[in-house]
Amino acid sequence: QVQLVESGGGSVQAGGSLRLSCAASGYTYSSYCMGWFRQAPGKEREGVAAIDSDGITTSYADSVKGRFTISRDNAKNTLYLVMDSLKPEDTAMYYCAADPGSCALWEYGMDHWGKGTLVTISS
Repeated sequence: QVQLVESGGGSVQAGGSLRLSCAASGYTYSSYCMGWFRQAPGKEREGVAAIDSDGITTSYADSVKGRFTISRDNAKNTLYLVMDSLKPEDTAMYYCAADPGSCALWEYGMDHWGKGTLVTISS
């Protein structure tokens, strides 16, 4: 059974940084595309970033390019998202997600989801 558990959320001021982690278990982590999504109150869920199974190819939403960095450690079955230069509009629940195979269609959603970690940015 796939399990994804996010951690690292919190409240910081604008301009600050946070690092989110996602611990994965119950499947062959190293063969899955992994991604981060977020959903702000009253808004639709949006894709933030994705990384392929080998950790080589990454994709980012335009709104976070240059500020967020996705990475993975396949030896530890863990996904990361380093968020720098945070803005109030980054406030949202952040979800870790996993999908077998490639990340070609990552923005349309993934098969498996964590329960989320809340990020709040104050101005």
